[in-house]
Amino acid sequence: MCRLLGYLGSPIQLDRLLYKPEHSLVVQAYQPKEMESALMNADGFGVGWYHPQKETFPYTYKQTTPIWSDINLPQISRYVEAGCLLGCIRSATPGLAVDLSNCQPFTSEGLSLPHPLLFVHNGYIKDFRKTLYRPLRQVLTEDVYLHVHGTTDSEHIFALILNQLYRQPELLLAQAVEKALKQLTEIAQAEGNIYFCANIIVSDGQQLVATRFSSRSPAPSLYWLRDDPSYPNGVLIASEPLFEGNWNRFPEQSMICVGEDFDVYTDQIAA
Repeated sequence: MCRLLGYLGSPIQLDRLLYKPEHSLVVQAYQPKEMESALMNADGFGVGWYHPQKETFPYTYKQTTPIWSDINLPQISRYVEAGCLLGCIRSATPGLAVDLSNCQPFTSEGLSLPHPLLFVHNGYIKDFRKTLYRPLRQVLTEDVYLHVHGTTDSEHIFALILNQLYRQPELLLAQAVEKALKQLTEIAQAEGNIYFCANIIVSDGQQLVATRFSSRSPAPSLYWLRDDPSYPNGVLIASEPLFEGNWNRFPEQSMICVGEDFDVYTDQIAA
């Protein structure tokens, strides 16, 4: 399991999200409170963000070392400001390599899509390389297939979303996510009811779409918070609350969409 972070709101320095909270991603890396299948998240990390003014592909910074040992991220996070950020600290699924190609966030850079995407995932597909690795790859278009550079279940779930948008560019991001999860569910059932969990956050820089979803209960934890006094005009999504506050726990099998107005819309996933 990994720990996730998403933010959409007024531009702020990244260190206010990554380091300042009392239960920040750095702390969650070595002292998580709500992980059930691992003790820590020491198998690398990544941060992705969109430029607050320019329309460009998102920027990413990734390492395979634990986030607490990186000497560059504190400097970068004090310098960079962004209004949209995704972060992930990784606890690698056994058998999946700890290398940069498997570090999140993943992006859609290189694919011809209406909007560039950032994606992070917390969860796993049981025995992925032996169960759903080939079935998932078989449903991808050639361009999306070639876009997958790593070996993780996370990147292949992202590929299902990209595949939906690649085939139907008119789809809303939330529609593409729901269709991808429905397809994942159908494939997992066809291959012998393979267990998976898919807590994800995906963004195009203007919105966040997040899910708490699994093929059976319980799904990993996920929370959201809007307009906290320390983060006015913004929405936070995290695997664990970053600090004391009025955090809302995602219902299982649910999706939350955060738009440019920072309003939060919730819905059940009909997958």
